[in-house]
Amino acid sequence: MPLASMTGFARADGSSGAVRWTWEMRSVNGKGLELRLRLPPGQEVLEPQVRERCAKRLTRGNVQATLTLESDAPGQRLRVNEAVLAEVIAAMERIGTRLSVQPPTLDGILSIRGVLESSDEGHDPEAEAALRADALAGLDRALTDLVAMREGEGTVIGAVLAARIDEIARLAGEAEASPARRPEVVRARLAEQVATLLDAAPALDPDRLHQEAVLLATKADIREELDRLAAHVAAARALLAEGGPVGRRLDFLAQEFNREVNTLCSKANDRSLTAIGLELKAVVDQLREQIQNLE
Repeated sequence: MPLASMTGFARADGSSGAVRWTWEMRSVNGKGLELRLRLPPGQEVLEPQVRERCAKRLTRGNVQATLTLESDAPGQRLRVNEAVLAEVIAAMERIGTRLSVQPPTLDGILSIRGVLESSDEGHDPEAEAALRADALAGLDRALTDLVAMREGEGTVIGAVLAARIDEIARLAGEAEASPARRPEVVRARLAEQVATLLDAAPALDPDRLHQEAVLLATKADIREELDRLAAHVAAARALLAEGGPVGRRLDFLAQEFNREVNTLCSKANDRSLTAIGLELKAVVDQLREQIQNLE
């Protein structure tokens, strides 16, 4: 499966009888799948089917789907649902006795879902059913276009991520091959430091100093961090090759990359290793930023 981003836009329109319909869909980044629908009055019955169709095609993202209807058919008008209006007014009266607030305005009351309904004097159930079927088919087309746009952007992001992962592997290789990690270099540096301390304070115990130096050398070893970075690089490449909704798993790996790089920087006992660690940290930050866009 291809990678997909969480951002996209799609539009589909058509007609059913005398009614013209239009779907507009927008999606942006989100932790999960959050769908917000805007349906015309009287079309609320479509909501369960719209949500089901979107959930089958999308895994993550904040998605807004709007359906608009236009008709030039005669006899179409708005009707006040008296029962719903009575319930709304009764509720407002009960609340108003307990709160010091401004009374509701007429346009505010009429904007409440269910108070206004569209109706046709010559209502045709078959035409209404056909309209809803056509609108749902249009939704499927809009979803197909939205998914295609998200996958197109996902392909671009995937290439960027692959380049960042290659850069992490290259920098880890530089750290692996750094002359500062050679045992003889470490021994010479520690011996020099011990000699400097003994010259400054001859009373210090040479054996104890050598023991502390060996302990510091052990703590400064970055072998474990390099091995983990190599494992994370392999796992990240496998996820990119797998494709599909792998954004959450890649985000977890990015956190692990960050943890290992921070530890490497704290252990670095040479300027060259510190420089490599800082460059690694910058690349990992870039990796995490791009992963936030993936589904």
